[in-house]
Amino acid sequence: MTSHINVTSEIGKLEAVLLHRPGLELERLTPANLTISLFDDIPWVQQMKVEHDAFADVLREHGSEVIYVLDLLQDILLNETVKRQLLDDVLANSSIHSPYLEALLHEFLRDQTPQKLSEYLIAGLHKSEINHIKRKFTLSDYVKSAEPYLLNPLPNLYFMRDPAVVIGKTISISTMFSQARFRESILMQHIYQTHPLFTHKELPNVHHFRNDCSIEGGDILILSPSVIAVGCSQRTSPAAIEDLARKSFVVNSDLQEVLVVDIPNARSFMHLDTVFTMIDYDKFTVYPGIEPLIHLYSITRGPNQTLNCRSLTDSLRVSLEKSLGIGHITFIRSGGGNPITAAREQWNDSTNTLAIAPGVVVTYQRNQASNHVLQQNGLKVIAIADSELIRGRGGPRCMSMPLRRANINL
Repeated sequence: MTSHINVTSEIGKLEAVLLHRPGLELERLTPANLTISLFDDIPWVQQMKVEHDAFADVLREHGSEVIYVLDLLQDILLNETVKRQLLDDVLANSSIHSPYLEALLHEFLRDQTPQKLSEYLIAGLHKSEINHIKRKFTLSDYVKSAEPYLLNPLPNLYFMRDPAVVIGKTISISTMFSQARFRESILMQHIYQTHPLFTHKELPNVHHFRNDCSIEGGDILILSPSVIAVGCSQRTSPAAIEDLARKSFVVNSDLQEVLVVDIPNARSFMHLDTVFTMIDYDKFTVYPGIEPLIHLYSITRGPNQTLNCRSLTDSLRVSLEKSLGIGHITFIRSGGGNPITAAREQWNDSTNTLAIAPGVVVTYQRNQASNHVLQQNGLKVIAIADSELIRGRGGPRCMSMPLRRANINL
C-alpha cells in the first residue's frame, strides 16, 4: 500500500486511488428513505457491485493501485484507543439525544470486531440489531419509534470524491452539505489522522469537517500545481472556499490562484464536476447549458495571509487560458451539439469524466453522443457499464478519490 500522496493535476497518470465498493448500505434504501438519502431510485445492488468491480479493474489495468476505504477503516479499528475516539465522534453526531442510549450503543459497538463495526458504521445500525440487549426504554424510543435506524446507512459513500480530496500534498476533509452524509467525513478524518497511509504531519489538512461552512470534493478541480478551480454550488459555500484558499496558500507555496466558478444551486448541477471536467492538457468537457449561467471570480494571495478576490468578466474558456498560461483551450461540449441530448446526458453524468492519463478518460457507456464527440476530438474513451451505478447521481469522477498522480508539465 502506497504512502506517497500527491495530486497536482486532473490529468496526470492515475497511480493510486481510493474507492468504496457498494455494499449493505445500498440494500437498505427503501421508498421511505430515498429522499433523505439523496437517491432518486432504488438500485439493484448485486449488479451495482459487478459494475463497480469492472470500474476498479479498468483502473488497475491502466496502472493504478486501488485502495478501498473499508480496508483502511478496519485497519484503524484494530487500535482500541482509535476505536473509542471514533465512536465518540460518531455517536455525538448521530442525533441520539438520550445519554443512556448513547452509552449503551458505545458499549455495544466497542465490543464488535473491526469487520462488524465497520459494517455498522457504513451500513447503519437498525434498531432490531440491538433487540437482544436487555435495556430500559427511553422516551426517544417511543416518540421516534418510526425511525428504524440508530445510525443511518451511508449509501452515498461509493462517491468517494465528496468526503475528502487531495490537493497537491494537502488534504481537505469535507464538511458535507447534507446531514445524511456527515459521518462519511468523520470516518475520513479518523482515517487521515491515524492510518499510516496518510502521514498527516507531512500532509496538512486545509479543511476540517467541523468547519461550519459546507464544501464537497466534487466541487474541487486541481487544474495544475498553481491553479485549482472550486465550484460555488448547492453544496459548497463562499465562506468555505475562502477558508480553503487561505489555508492552502499558507501551506502550499506552489498554489497561486483559486478560480471560483459560481454555478446555479440546483440538484442537476450539484457539483462543478457534474458540468465541467479537465480531460487533457488543453481540453475540457463542458455541459453547454451551464456556460451562460456561471459567474467567475479569482482569489489570489494578499499581504499577511489575506485574500485578494475579484470578479472576472472573461468567459470560462478565456479565464482558464489566462490562469493556466495556455494559448488555446478547447471546450468539448457534451451531447454532440444537440441541446436536448446534452441535457439528457448531463443528467446521466456525461461530463463527470475521470481522466486516468492525459487524453484518456473513463465515462459511462450510456452517454453515447458525448462519448462520440470526445473520440472525435482525439480522446481515448473507456466506457464502463452503468445501469445501476448511475442511480446515485454520480459518474466515474465522483466514484474516485485520487491519492497519487504522476506530475505533468502544463
